[in-house]
Amino acid sequence: MQYGATMLNLSMIIERHARLQPEKVAIIWHETRLTFKQLNDYANKIANGLREMGIEPGDKVALSCPNLPYFPAVYFGILKAGAIVVPLNVLFKPREVAYHLQDSDAKAVFCFEGTPELPLAEMVKAGFEMVEACRHFIVMPLNPMSAVNPVEGSTMLTELIAPASDKFETYPTKPTDTAVILYTSGTTGQPKGAELTHSNMMMNAMISRELYLSKDIRNTEDDSAGLITLPLFHSTGQTCQMNAYLYHGSRCVLLPRFEPQAVLDAMEREKISFWTGVPTMYWALLKYAEENKIDISNAAQNLKMCSSGGAPMPVEVIKEFENKFGVRILEGYGLSETAPVACFNHPEFPSKPGTVGQPLFSVEIECHDEDGKKVPTGERGEVVIRGHNVMKGYYNKPEATAEAFKNGWFHTGDIGTFDDDGYLSIVDRKKDMILRGGYNIYPRELEEVMMTHPAVSLVAVIGVADERLGEEVKAFIVKKQSAEITVEEITAWCREQFAANKYPRQIEFCESLPIGATGKILKRELRKL
Repeated sequence: MQYGATMLNLSMIIERHARLQPEKVAIIWHETRLTFKQLNDYANKIANGLREMGIEPGDKVALSCPNLPYFPAVYFGILKAGAIVVPLNVLFKPREVAYHLQDSDAKAVFCFEGTPELPLAEMVKAGFEMVEACRHFIVMPLNPMSAVNPVEGSTMLTELIAPASDKFETYPTKPTDTAVILYTSGTTGQPKGAELTHSNMMMNAMISRELYLSKDIRNTEDDSAGLITLPLFHSTGQTCQMNAYLYHGSRCVLLPRFEPQAVLDAMEREKISFWTGVPTMYWALLKYAEENKIDISNAAQNLKMCSSGGAPMPVEVIKEFENKFGVRILEGYGLSETAPVACFNHPEFPSKPGTVGQPLFSVEIECHDEDGKKVPTGERGEVVIRGHNVMKGYYNKPEATAEAFKNGWFHTGDIGTFDDDGYLSIVDRKKDMILRGGYNIYPRELEEVMMTHPAVSLVAVIGVADERLGEEVKAFIVKKQSAEITVEEITAWCREQFAANKYPRQIEFCESLPIGATGKILKRELRKL
């Protein structure tokens, strides 16, 4: 390996503060406090443990963990070793775990033990055992002091790091080396791994910090704290919150799940300065406070900035939240493939509710017609992006990569318009993706699995309007002749096959599905129903 000016490793985010202000608190989870030095030392021990295990630079290492201190420690440890992080959705079922490990060529998996109610490690281990090439399963115990391995045939994290030094020379990755593979589904059915480089991730974290944290907030950085309720395996929680907050030197306050009362309590207790959520979180927080007649003044008194993404925010929700909490909500837009932020309502300019703002620094966005030509201002076109934030491509999927990149632009599949001031509005989706509570769900993946059920002859999955989540998943099923199955039975089967955020909540049996002249199911006719 060669050392030179081209070195860039995302783990420098924590190394910098461990050197400059080692005793400053970096991570907060309930009563647990980790300083930047402790977090960096922990990551160093993990990097040493991985090296002893035989993990080489460029190897892929999966990470399945909710918002706990384990996540950043392992995340940066993997990066320090020069390996590539493959975050896994903690809701995945064994079939989904196995697919992601196989597709990414993962050599090892770190997995949180889980709880008696949600035995996460058992679920992930079942998927791990389906993939022969993935050889190492490391369990992060519920009780960090536990000496009992909860999963047979696995390595305890304490075993991995006990003999390891807390000193490690970070591997000199290049800016163009892959740092993270984030999986995003596509209309071709199976999820695809977006290869995001150290430069993609670092630049997006740095720019997110500039966008979210206005100058008056940066002047009080010793007291600033960011609340993270979005999952860290998600691109927004990872880049725009964890990495951006740590780069800034702020305290990251972790909540494993969004619960309105827990959010309000954390805002008050930790004097939260900034928070990012999806629209349904803002809606739920307002609804909870109103129904329970909660005085939110103490929770809101330290808030300086809030942001939203993942789905369009209803203008009335923005107005109500800003009125009650006394803080701006800045909306943005991006995708896993763009690391993720591409467009944002910049804090130094007026916001335009209903838009996702203007392109980031050094990011270009246009709306193109079917011929790849830029459409005039105000007209609809497919949103295309190029810039420092755009992924290298989809891992081991050259055809999908070539389809996504045309004439130097990344094609998002979203339909948008620009106004005269350069603000972008997302008005539709080119594909039939379902956006449920900020998560992308792709019908074909569900349809292909549901077609394997012995009672299902044909199935079509669509999104239907939902007040709380934006869209809900609905499946129209044509049963096989003489098949006997109830809605409850097929729903239970789907819950075993899909992550909790994906399985269809609505099932409708029908005699036939509307079919067009070319043999395609006419989903637009189903939506009319």
